[in-house]
Amino acid sequence: MPEPILNDISHRRYNPLRGSWILVSPHRTKRPWQGQEEAATGTTLPVHDPSCYLCPGNKRAAGDVNPQYENTLVFVNDYSAVKEVQADYKAADRDGSLSSLFLQAESVTGKCYVVTFAPSHKLTLTDLAPSEIVLVINTWTDLYTAHLSPSSPLVKTAAPTTLPPSNRHDRNVHPNAQYRYMQIFENKGAAMGCSNPHSHGQIWTTTSLPEEPAIELERFKKYHREQGGCHMLEDYAKLEIEKEERVVYANAAFVALCPWWATWPFEILIIARQHRRALTDFSLEEKDQLAEIIAEVTRRYDNLFETQFPYSMGLHQAPLEGSDLEIECSYFHIHFYPPLLRSATVRKFLVGYEMMAEPQRDITPEQAAERLRGCGGVLYRKKMQEQQER
Repeated sequence: MPEPILNDISHRRYNPLRGSWILVSPHRTKRPWQGQEEAATGTTLPVHDPSCYLCPGNKRAAGDVNPQYENTLVFVNDYSAVKEVQADYKAADRDGSLSSLFLQAESVTGKCYVVTFAPSHKLTLTDLAPSEIVLVINTWTDLYTAHLSPSSPLVKTAAPTTLPPSNRHDRNVHPNAQYRYMQIFENKGAAMGCSNPHSHGQIWTTTSLPEEPAIELERFKKYHREQGGCHMLEDYAKLEIEKEERVVYANAAFVALCPWWATWPFEILIIARQHRRALTDFSLEEKDQLAEIIAEVTRRYDNLFETQFPYSMGLHQAPLEGSDLEIECSYFHIHFYPPLLRSATVRKFLVGYEMMAEPQRDITPEQAAERLRGCGGVLYRKKMQEQQER
């Protein structure tokens, strides 16, 4: 356990993934709350919503009609954040002028996808069985594999992709250029800006390596160099499993934990227990275990406050294109960033000191992990339904 005094005093914790610090203020959990509260989420969604652009057979915003799909559906986002084709832009030469120092820009192209997790309008990842979540993982893997650079070392271990063609996917789901990185993520709930309650995630591929995975990759490379070829997250997972106090759930291949440096109250990090660079490295058994641990995390979230627990979740893995060193030092992990703090309606805000100085949290990661460990078992909605049917 951490030094007992850290449960009572303000202190800082180091985040080796970013090389940064976070302020922890455990004594602030006792302060009264009179601020904004989120609306509680209902659970009365239909199986099919005729107005939903993600339901089978419905028309999307751009006019295309969804097929009658049975598990996942992938299509190019009608409102992509990056364009595949755009006007050429070449940055001015660095001539030492103030403009060249301060007013820098670079062109970014890419392709954005939407991935539905299930045809039912009312089911979330929490409601899906691990065997159904595996289908989502397989879809992520298909898309990742389809976009890998032919020169990537990962190509040697990647299974042949089913893309394209497949009746599960839009005809435009294939790369037309070599992209540098693929970010797979999900925003769940209106509190996280999700515009459609039908369970889905997004995949953005870009010619650039985005800021967050780039920072992590540099830290991985530094650790690998300084620690004799070891991998940071493999060592960290081993340490946390030995100590246990921040572990929420673990199986043979993965561990889900509230990291020592967590910013969000009930933040969770899923880590592969052995070095795996990307989705393509996983065996069928490991994919089953990844599905199991995702199910455990999302169910515990919903059970915690008996609500549709909002979060932003994202996979970090090897770049689509990179040097042999970058690929070797990459390490598969998943971040869950949920905003809820005290109840289903009270959330954390990153404002003030956290914007101007450094992140801060009240409840400790150890306290958060203990609460989440106690939230396993049957999903609360199923319990309620069973009671109503008696």
